[in-house]
Amino acid sequence: MENELKLNNAAIKPNTLSKGSLWVVIPVVLLVGLLVTLIYNHHADFTWNGFVNGFNEEFLVFFAIGVFAQLVDGTLGMGYGATSTSFLLAYGVPPVVSSTAVHVSEMFTTGASALSHHRFGNINKKLVKHLLIPGVLGSITGAYLLADVINGDVIKPFIAIYMIILAVIIIRKALKKNIEKKKTKKLGILATFGGFMDSVGGGGWGPIVTSTLLGRGRNPKYTIGSVNAAEFAISFASGITFMLFGGIHGWQVIIGLILGGVISAPLAAYLVNKIKRKPMMVAVGILIILLSLKTLSKLL
Repeated sequence: MENELKLNNAAIKPNTLSKGSLWVVIPVVLLVGLLVTLIYNHHADFTWNGFVNGFNEEFLVFFAIGVFAQLVDGTLGMGYGATSTSFLLAYGVPPVVSSTAVHVSEMFTTGASALSHHRFGNINKKLVKHLLIPGVLGSITGAYLLADVINGDVIKPFIAIYMIILAVIIIRKALKKNIEKKKTKKLGILATFGGFMDSVGGGGWGPIVTSTLLGRGRNPKYTIGSVNAAEFAISFASGITFMLFGGIHGWQVIIGLILGGVISAPLAAYLVNKIKRKPMMVAVGILIILLSLKTLSKLL
């Protein structure tokens, strides 16, 4: 009897390991494939002198922006696009270049973030599976409509107001002694909406999905880790669409953001385990309010 159990366990273990390894293998294969494709298609943009001369003070600025933006996104579950774009525009980078750089670099930084959160055990795989496909479909739909049909700036004020309301709910729940956890229904609709708005509005996956889930009383550690893991697929889908429609510009900015984000991703995933629940939720709420008010002030 014992021998039969051992044989069954031996048969089951490889399958279990293979399923677990997919969470690492798939992002790595996609990122390596993307990197090879970019080098193959754009090798003429690089020279050795250009590469060496690129490591100057400006590159260090872009690198620092990538580090900070990923720390914000990795620990709070949102804000990479808004943070990096705001800093790049303030530094004087043209909007077209900053938009391209953020979209392309996010494909790598979200991949590194997903791997890091998996390494530190921050991922609820069931939650990721519920968010993944609807989020990707929403992202692709939003990118297509933005390219041919609608103007994303028109609906930004409504999203900003929605996020402020969510932020108030999150802060109020964080200040309560006991947070009541409510079952989150219609995750597919939430993910589709978050992916759609991320493409149309230039950001929103984290603020919409993470905020809603935290507002329902879900654990910040697993919520942020899972939403970040799913964001890799959403960013990959929207990034490919963006490259097909808009091309790639500003390699120095892109490389700076990628290196800064990839290096700081493990630290951000580690900090999620160390930061306490209530301060994290308050920080998320304050960040959403500040970003939303900034969006409204620009539009008004």
